Amino acid sequence: MSISTAASLLRARPGTGTAAAQPWQRTAAGANLLAADGNLGVTIFEEITALAGRHGAINLGQGFPDEDGPAVMLDAAREAIASGANQYAPGQGLPVLRNAVAAHQERFYGLHVDPDTEVIVSTGATEAIASALLALTGPGDEVLTFEPFYDSYGAVIGLSGATHTTVALEAPHFLPADGALEAAFTDRTRVVLVNNPHNPTGAVLPREVLQQIVDLAAKHDAVIVTDEVYEHLTFGPVHIPVATLPGAAERTLTISSAGKTFSVTGWKIGWLTGPAPLVAAVRTVKTFLSYTSGTPFQSAVAVGLGLEDSYFTGAAAALQAKRDLLGSGLRAAGMEVLPSAGTYFVTADTSPLGITDATELARRLPELIGVAAIPVAVFCHAEGAQRTRSLLRFAFCKKTDVLDSASERLARLGGLL
Repeated sequence: MSISTAASLLRARPGTGTAAAQPWQRTAAGANLLAADGNLGVTIFEEITALAGRHGAINLGQGFPDEDGPAVMLDAAREAIASGANQYAPGQGLPVLRNAVAAHQERFYGLHVDPDTEVIVSTGATEAIASALLALTGPGDEVLTFEPFYDSYGAVIGLSGATHTTVALEAPHFLPADGALEAAFTDRTRVVLVNNPHNPTGAVLPREVLQQIVDLAAKHDAVIVTDEVYEHLTFGPVHIPVATLPGAAERTLTISSAGKTFSVTGWKIGWLTGPAPLVAAVRTVKTFLSYTSGTPFQSAVAVGLGLEDSYFTGAAAALQAKRDLLGSGLRAAGMEVLPSAGTYFVTADTSPLGITDATELARRLPELIGVAAIPVAVFCHAEGAQRTRSLLRFAFCKKTDVLDSASERLARLGGLL
């Protein structure tokens, strides 16, 4: 088949608007990957990573650590492989991990979860989120997220055929303006997807904001889906799972994963918990996506979830020190460093340097100073991109010597612009 013939098969069906687009086009448009001419672009992560490789730059764009997780987990994975745990796990997940997830929710948050009917294991949090949105939303529905939003949210909402609505998180503290949440909910709001701690801003939402989400979801009969993958990586504020708030448990699906907490992002082991009827609906879709994955890693993650409290507090403290180290380098570069209370990320405002287009600066940085970052505007719709046009996201989940080198390079930036 010729390239031109293959390309013609990908054209939108006759009609107008998003509803007429093919699923891949809705997905691409939702992730800001579809150009006005209908051509498919690459993600900003691919673009910046390629530039970093070309120029030998320190890549602080993508949010993955450069150190392995706890040795006891790595040993458990090796032991599982050696003992023959290399075939399909049950679609719901290995019982040992489902029990560990239930025990984790009880231990840290006082949430009582039935491991047999209220827990499923997924291929990372990304699959759990996709399964939930595809199970519960479709054309005519609205899915509400905060903006900036992680790019996979927009992609899956587009794939589902639902409408993606947003509430702006306003700098410098990245909180919604008074009245903004109430104005964004409608009777078509089927799901509100809450990412807390929040990527890309590093915000940790306070109890009053989370309770307002719960109250509005109840008023509009919406399901709450939470992405809490950074739950153990907060710096000061205590993480509050939405499901623990009054009125939330019966309508909340809680999602997390092992990748960020244990520095094993490549294992892709996540989980979803919530009321049995909602979990069953999500499992129905999830079964026909990956069915199951990561058998030897599932038992190893169960080991991790049972580690002493000191592991979890120590991981957060180590990251906080790295945040502060990189923050010093960003200030030396002349940027304004905005508060980051959690996650792997810190946001810097480049406007003090006279920059009005941080996306263009992000494309220059790898060659200019040998450091790569991601513009916050790519996590937004058009209006939000304007609002965040001077902001860059930097990942500090790297070795200390790498952050030292990055800080030294950043300090040269002001003299090169």
